[in-house]
Amino acid sequence: MKNLKMYEPDDKMISLIRDNYDLLQSLGSFGISLGFGDKTVRETCEDNHVDTYTFLAVVNFTINGYGEFDNDEQLSVPTLLHYLEACHAYFLDFQLPYIRRELMESLDEHDSLASLILRLYDEYAHEIRRHMKYEQKTLFPYVQSLIKGQPSSDYNVDTFSKHHSATDNKLRELKLLIIKYLPQDGLHNNQLTATLHDIYENEVWLQQHALVEDNIFVPAIRRLEQLTKQSGVTRNISDMVFKAGPSQNSEALSDREKDVIVSLVQGMQNKEIADHLCISVNTVITHRRNIARKLQIHSPAGLTIYAIVNNLVDISSVKL
Repeated sequence: MKNLKMYEPDDKMISLIRDNYDLLQSLGSFGISLGFGDKTVRETCEDNHVDTYTFLAVVNFTINGYGEFDNDEQLSVPTLLHYLEACHAYFLDFQLPYIRRELMESLDEHDSLASLILRLYDEYAHEIRRHMKYEQKTLFPYVQSLIKGQPSSDYNVDTFSKHHSATDNKLRELKLLIIKYLPQDGLHNNQLTATLHDIYENEVWLQQHALVEDNIFVPAIRRLEQLTKQSGVTRNISDMVFKAGPSQNSEALSDREKDVIVSLVQGMQNKEIADHLCISVNTVITHRRNIARKLQIHSPAGLTIYAIVNNLVDISSVKL
């Protein structure tokens, strides 16, 4: 049964682990060392240079199986990336070889079915390695380039998401074979039962890992892509506006003139602007004349660029 408690920064880290011992591996993937005493989650994260909010987002999602992160700008992409890279290293370098050693010790090497079970496990392990190596070779470097503000033009997270398929079919078959194959010998039976339990535990871990990627990591990268794209457009616009150097006329706009610019960018005509600002049409025309004189910008497109660069309007609300 799920523990529906949502942990917070001021909760004791030891309470979180005591309630959810299976989170011990997550601590290592975040780079959090044991020996934190009675420190809170926030204190422990800060001591280990881990973003507290992101840590709790992953932990609460893992424990409770739900969360709302699509519009949450507090998630730290570098923290998520470090966590997923460490998860891959843990599973590929430790967990896959460990389960294979357990299988070898618990199966009768003289039985032909034992070699078939090992072969099936090796096929499963190869599929998992291929899946994770793809992410390490393609997705993770792409995310690093996004963090640096230099994204690749021929890749995006949706490409990854479309091909992020399950890889547990062979594992299901393996479990069924082991259950049907349990030997009569007591020692081997106990060893194989323990190994089967570990396989089930790893299946749960992989499922949770995939859910974190799909529900937290992918939306966070999609948002970062959008922000990077907007930032790039804004930089280009800024270069266009200021490449000729500062204007000879540095006379400041009044607040009412800025209101007129915003109205123009929103597509209003003179009469609509007058009604919106509760002024006369003639006053609107005068304001527009003064704006053009001060800025040396006469076109709606030019005023739109000016409004974006000077933060009078948000670029996401403007059709470029």
